Amino acid sequence: MLLSIFDLFKIGVGPSSSHTVGPMVASNRFLAELKDAGLFEKTTAVKVNLYGSLAMTGEGHATDVATMVGLMGEAPDTVDPDMVPVYIQQIRDEKRLNLNGEKWINFDADTQVPFLFGESLPKHPNGMRFLAFDEAGIIILDSIYYSVGGGFVLSDEEASAETAPSEHESVPYHFENGVDLLELGEAHNMSIAEVVLANEYSHTDKAEVRRKLINIYKVMDGCIRRGCEQTGELPGGLNIQRRAHEMRRELVEHPEKALQDHLTVMDWVNLFAIAVNEENAAGGRVVTAPTNGAAGVIPAVLAYYDRFVPGSSEDGICTFLATAAAIGMLYKHNASISAAEVGCQGEIGVACSMAAGALCAVLGGTNEQIENAAEIGMEHNLGLTCDPINGLVQVPCIERNTMGAVKAINAARLALRGSGEHHVSLDSVIETMRQTGVDMQDKYKETSTGGLAVNVVAC
Repeated sequence: MLLSIFDLFKIGVGPSSSHTVGPMVASNRFLAELKDAGLFEKTTAVKVNLYGSLAMTGEGHATDVATMVGLMGEAPDTVDPDMVPVYIQQIRDEKRLNLNGEKWINFDADTQVPFLFGESLPKHPNGMRFLAFDEAGIIILDSIYYSVGGGFVLSDEEASAETAPSEHESVPYHFENGVDLLELGEAHNMSIAEVVLANEYSHTDKAEVRRKLINIYKVMDGCIRRGCEQTGELPGGLNIQRRAHEMRRELVEHPEKALQDHLTVMDWVNLFAIAVNEENAAGGRVVTAPTNGAAGVIPAVLAYYDRFVPGSSEDGICTFLATAAAIGMLYKHNASISAAEVGCQGEIGVACSMAAGALCAVLGGTNEQIENAAEIGMEHNLGLTCDPINGLVQVPCIERNTMGAVKAINAARLALRGSGEHHVSLDSVIETMRQTGVDMQDKYKETSTGGLAVNVVAC
């Protein structure tokens, strides 16, 4: 398996990894393709058609916005979230776009990034078609990209090969599934985290890997802190008020309640998750973990470890993230982390599974107990649908992250109380999740045409 920890944990912006981060990455790749083909200077116009789920919920997920910002040359990990509305207002007012930040082209946002409702491309629900035109209006480049979840983007050719390109052709400890991972650990007397970290060290300096892991946590923690500071209404028209600020104030100003209620720590975990996903819903800086829609689960459980578990440390944070990434790699390789493909079980369910195994690891679990915790985390998310109201990553998404986080903690505790032996393997539950996603009706796969999205009045 050729994925890196930092494929699973990417720094980006909200509200969606597949509908916001992915389209921005696809736009960046299209610009690079234009340059490589020597066609950039000849390009006088660009059009991007959005298909499938990108069309159905793209407006609520800011897919058109992300696409335009990406065409400007801005990248998910470096763009200033506060500047995005400024860029889009300028494009709409002036009806022109600064392509790759190098040349201005005429651009009508309403007609040149159309949502093609009811139309799909064949290889994934999140399809995009980029067209570049010369001065005579002739198409000089026609490229298809698929945003396949978690910020991963495949070209049409890569999607046909059913594999993403990797900059690392080999690693010392190759694994395809959970059984491989457990066998590697036993054969080499290594923890799951040590196996994955050894793979990272084969192509990146140890100190750099550690720096990047700690930075991932700092971004997660910063997102929690920002989410706790902000107040007001989330954008999008649902009139959803932010809750994290008031929740934190209540917890901080009334510590005596913790003495009366032994589950107050759960309130803190809920707060951490809500803070992150309110920031995500507002288009703020988040870490895909492994997606934006589920971006609050792992930070909430990791913050629980850092703040409430005695003996927590930077080493533990690195172990947590490496273990979580190992589990996420299994889902990405053998199933999906795209809600448009398998429903929310592929987002909240996967994040819960990753967090459960990771917490089990830093609480002293064996590899077998870690695998058990990860299995429990997914087993009880099987069939979870993705039905966001109004196509926004707000209801039920924000609260759903709290449920994923609390469930992950319980899964870790259940596994630690056992020996590691269990009836359902992680590989079995991953395959079950994949099959369930295949059988799930499209209206429950991030199209906002079923479930809560149609049974609750949007406004």
